[in-house]
Amino acid sequence: MAPHTHETDGLAGGPSLGHILGLIAPGMLDVVVAPRGLGVPVADVVLHDPAEERDDGTWAASGLILLVVGTEVSSPEAVDVLRGADRAGAAAVVLRRGPRGPRTALLEAADVGRTALLTRRPEQGWTDVLGRLRTALAHSAPAGPAGTGGTDAVGGLRLGDLPGLANTVADLVGGAITIEDPQSRVLAYSRMDHEPDPMRRLTILGQQVPRWRVHELRASGFFQALWSTDDVVRLPADDRYAERLAIAVRHGSEVLGSLWAAADGRPLAEDAAAALRTAARAAVPHLSHHQTWGRAAARAREEAVHSLLEGREDAARAAHDAGIVPGRPYAVVVAEAYPAEAPGAYPARAGSEAYETRGTGAAAVGVPGSAAEQRGLDVLALQAAAYRDGCVAARSGRRLYVLVPAGDGETDPARALLAAARSVPRSVVFAGAGPVAGDLSGLPASREAAESVVRVLRERAGRLPASTAASAAAAFEEVLPETALLQILDRVGPLWETLSGPVHAMTEHDRTHGSAYGASVAAYLDTFGDTSLAARSLNVHANTLRYRLRRAHELFGIDLDDPTVRLLADIGLRLARHTR
Repeated sequence: MAPHTHETDGLAGGPSLGHILGLIAPGMLDVVVAPRGLGVPVADVVLHDPAEERDDGTWAASGLILLVVGTEVSSPEAVDVLRGADRAGAAAVVLRRGPRGPRTALLEAADVGRTALLTRRPEQGWTDVLGRLRTALAHSAPAGPAGTGGTDAVGGLRLGDLPGLANTVADLVGGAITIEDPQSRVLAYSRMDHEPDPMRRLTILGQQVPRWRVHELRASGFFQALWSTDDVVRLPADDRYAERLAIAVRHGSEVLGSLWAAADGRPLAEDAAAALRTAARAAVPHLSHHQTWGRAAARAREEAVHSLLEGREDAARAAHDAGIVPGRPYAVVVAEAYPAEAPGAYPARAGSEAYETRGTGAAAVGVPGSAAEQRGLDVLALQAAAYRDGCVAARSGRRLYVLVPAGDGETDPARALLAAARSVPRSVVFAGAGPVAGDLSGLPASREAAESVVRVLRERAGRLPASTAASAAAAFEEVLPETALLQILDRVGPLWETLSGPVHAMTEHDRTHGSAYGASVAAYLDTFGDTSLAARSLNVHANTLRYRLRRAHELFGIDLDDPTVRLLADIGLRLARHTR
């Protein structure tokens, strides 16, 4: 549908709607009706919930682009949403575009109003739209007052041109510039007019600050100072490296990265610190743009990894998108994170044991709900990226899936990845490695095997005292008997639920009365009838255990001298523990 546009009113006071739309990705938003044209000024971009509008009509949205989450352009309430935004003075309203398109009543309301009507395409997420629009708005902000030299020079760059930004800032401060993300990875660097000092050379060649240097700066308190101030932090020259100035680049409370200036064969300019402050402000839209596009690329890469793990069609294309070499052998490592504050509270099944993809914009079953779980997975993802070239990772619920290129003679990459997770406070991580897949078709089987390893580790931890909760890792070959047993229990479970008998009566009594007959029988069976050892495992006296076993026989008919009863008791109690 061609958009309806009328002549602009010629208003000024901010970047125009047309200018903002011209800076975002083509096709992200469609203009349906623009009654005042696209020259209307824009003050800000906000998420809007029509239910929160005040009934007295006093709410104002002058110059705002309102992203109306939850309202489709074809819905009956869309007309009321547009009219309310128009009364409040909004510059534009963005609604989700559905399969039927806008109703005639909505088009008529837009034509007689003053607020532009835009639609978001279904494949574009609200987070992306908000990020791109705000980045474009920040990039379009007017230059600062006279005396903030350099803003105009940076402002003339194409949005997201980080190499151009580095070169421009280098000219302003009279030194060599690197632009880094919060993890000290190099995003861009300025041209080199002189031979770089050893640290700059190492950083550029490795595309990140060397790990030992990061540890050194962290231990000295330099990073704490950098991330806790808006001002320039100075790192004096020493007998190894030239003087450096650094400043964090922030968008509100979010740290987008940092700018680093190093003396480049000559002392830094006297006003280098002031120039770096100005450059940090001007760098916000560029780093925000980079971050937004980077997130979109990361989501596409994750989706490609999920395609490979599920064995979907067009594996060759998915491998290309994920950065996987089709002919190279890979092993799948699966990790799950849990908060250490709730030891022993590990579900027998993490949601469904079936593979779960997150899906763009959809909540996955069992998505981590605590910061500790998120932090554990974050550390593992970072460790995976640094572990070996070619590692790729994707999340699904509280799980992290990592495709690890097989190394010569390596059998258990899970342990190497777990080493970093052990140091994460307040989290317990279980990691399992599947067998190496010779080609892409073997990845789903490797993933299923790795998931079964994690399940074994989780169930092992669930049987231990809460105070002993600890992270664990294993390879599939190490837990073959237990994974086979879990598969058998999965298949026997539905049949067991249709039956009845002494074991059913005992487990139901334990469930409703809180008794421990089942745990006592299980300990006896696990120790092959050694009552002393079984009693110690339950932390009770041997006579107490013997009494419970006798009562289990009297109350429920559990005759442990009968091999058939022992077998049924073992199966039933394992199933009860398995499904609890």
